[in-house]
Amino acid sequence: MNDKVVMPLWTFCLFIVVMNTTMFNVSIPTIIQDLQITADLGSWVISSYSIGYALSTVIYSRLSDLVPIRRLLTVGLITLGLASVFGLFAHNFTALLVTRILQSAGSGSMAGLGLVLASRYVPAERRGAAIAMISAGSAMAFGLGPIVGGLISQYWGWNGLFGVTCLVLLVLPVLLRLLPKEMPRQASFDVPGAALTIINAASLLIAVTGQSLIWLGISMVSFVVHAMHLKRAKSPFINPQLLSMPGYGKLVAIGFCILVLNLGNLFLMPLALANLFHQSALAIGLFIAPGAVFSAFCTRFVGRWIDRYGNMRFLLIGHAIMAVTLLVFALDLSASPAIILLGYLCFSPAFSATMASLNNETSLILPPHWIGSGMGLMQLIQFFGGSVSVAVCGLLLHAQKDLVPGMAYKQVYGVLLAVCLCSLGVLMWYRGSRSRSKVISEGK
Repeated sequence: MNDKVVMPLWTFCLFIVVMNTTMFNVSIPTIIQDLQITADLGSWVISSYSIGYALSTVIYSRLSDLVPIRRLLTVGLITLGLASVFGLFAHNFTALLVTRILQSAGSGSMAGLGLVLASRYVPAERRGAAIAMISAGSAMAFGLGPIVGGLISQYWGWNGLFGVTCLVLLVLPVLLRLLPKEMPRQASFDVPGAALTIINAASLLIAVTGQSLIWLGISMVSFVVHAMHLKRAKSPFINPQLLSMPGYGKLVAIGFCILVLNLGNLFLMPLALANLFHQSALAIGLFIAPGAVFSAFCTRFVGRWIDRYGNMRFLLIGHAIMAVTLLVFALDLSASPAIILLGYLCFSPAFSATMASLNNETSLILPPHWIGSGMGLMQLIQFFGGSVSVAVCGLLLHAQKDLVPGMAYKQVYGVLLAVCLCSLGVLMWYRGSRSRSKVISEGK
């Protein structure tokens, strides 16, 4: 496989897929008004895609251990592309919601299979650069999504947003020509385990976002049933041996925290710019875009540096920069919108470098036959962390609605800073255990 051609094309498709999570944010008020629905229903335009995206990601990753990547990619991108074509003509809430769910079912193929493809076919000496490219594409999509969404919604209406994701149908034939051909592997697929994983994640997310004790009870019961299933299943969908692998659990915890920081920050910055500084949707996008563009520019260097100097150095540097940025936001966010602009210029490339290093480190400790399941579970927990972060940040702001707005945002950023420091603590723990293991292996 010519990874120097395939990975940029893959990153372009992933950019479109990830941007689809943020393009609709600025259009929600218009959608609510046009379809005459409540704000609670309107929020499902975003949350339904996020939940489906996280779940389909781990399913595609797990299936890649059994089914050729080319076949999975074909199913995923055709589902995403055709759903997007249907969305161009969706003029009621039911059609819109079904379209978003179908989009999420196909979009997980890009995120789920991208890391598997890089881990399986990109040489170790270039793998860091490939994974960094993927991470930067995601970071840039998060930043540019509001701008693209605002421009399209303003001139072509919110249905026009679906036209962007139709582009994946044009790239699919090129990718299929370039991807390596694989033979199907003889193995079983744990359908009940996959169904229970979906129920676990979806019910817990609904419980958190809806603050529902009933759904929390359903989620807890589903986890108990899943634990019983893991004891009986011969080839479970979630491989329990992964969590007993040295270092993997710590890396998963770090991934969870990093996505909490990123999506929490991306949720808070637009609200702060709108409520504290009265910026328009387009202006908000313009404040966020420079950080995303700078992050993409840094990718060409960061990837090579990761391959040359190792993952740990950039995990530590990335954590340090994010912690300093969050500290500044927690102390003086309301002083000027320029603080948010400059802060995200630092935060976005630090996040991309951290995620690239984390994913590369995970791919290196996993055995080849566990790449699909291991990277899939990692991404599921990461996306779950991001979804929970948005819900919790919203709840914290609502709980402090009687405070001066600037003070409320500072306190929520203080919580994110605490999460960053906890992640740094786990990273130092992982670093120490890895060093001890290296000393023991060299002694032998």
